[in-house]
Amino acid sequence: MDLGLKGKTALVIGASRGLGAASAKLLAEEGAHVIAASRSGDAPAEGMEGIKLDLSDAGSVDALIARLAEQPVDILVNNCGGPAAGPAKGQSKAAWAAAFDAMAAPIFAITDAALPGMIAKGWGRVVTVGSSGIVQPIPNLALSNGVRGAVAGWSKTLAEEVAPHGITVNMVLPGRIATDRLAQLDGIKAEKTGASVDAVQEASRKTIPAGRYGKPEEFASMVTYLCSTQASYVTGSMIRVDGGMIRGM
Repeated sequence: MDLGLKGKTALVIGASRGLGAASAKLLAEEGAHVIAASRSGDAPAEGMEGIKLDLSDAGSVDALIARLAEQPVDILVNNCGGPAAGPAKGQSKAAWAAAFDAMAAPIFAITDAALPGMIAKGWGRVVTVGSSGIVQPIPNLALSNGVRGAVAGWSKTLAEEVAPHGITVNMVLPGRIATDRLAQLDGIKAEKTGASVDAVQEASRKTIPAGRYGKPEEFASMVTYLCSTQASYVTGSMIRVDGGMIRGM
């Protein structure tokens, strides 16, 4: 299947590792020119353009917004790290504000900056990486569950607004994908419970019908499809890539 990505320009945020890196690599393999944005500025593969972006730094975000005004992109993949683990009870107002400012507000602003170029072309793709915690809250990840839920509401609202311009807006929700972030969370759980990391991972795999953690490349395949010309009638959706972990309809 030709995904129609040759000649398209894709900006991938958080592209130096994990889900962002896997998505950037597959988009490049399908012929897109990839701008890989990350705090390090390192591109995950040859042939990509690496740029520095720190979502927690307003100046860094503003610099990218200025660039988008001069150099529009066809595809935007929004991907950011998660906040510290912790319960909902007892979280301070400052903690909630910091999580929103790091995970949501910059993504909203960058997307707004990318939209005029897409509207001018009558074509565009916005894909935002979320979490299965949007559908089924993950214990001890209250900040992530709450802020990513806000991002889901924004994404669905935006999808309706820009659909007449040939722009699709979707979210992809990872379950347990084998990334550094998941390894960190498994380590935290092991320390908290006194179990070994291997025991924590084995118990986790038993909750997944597929019986294993997903691969970043498997997640990237869905992201890349949603960025393609073939997915032109898919918008306003949240698609889970979780091996069947979430049982809800």
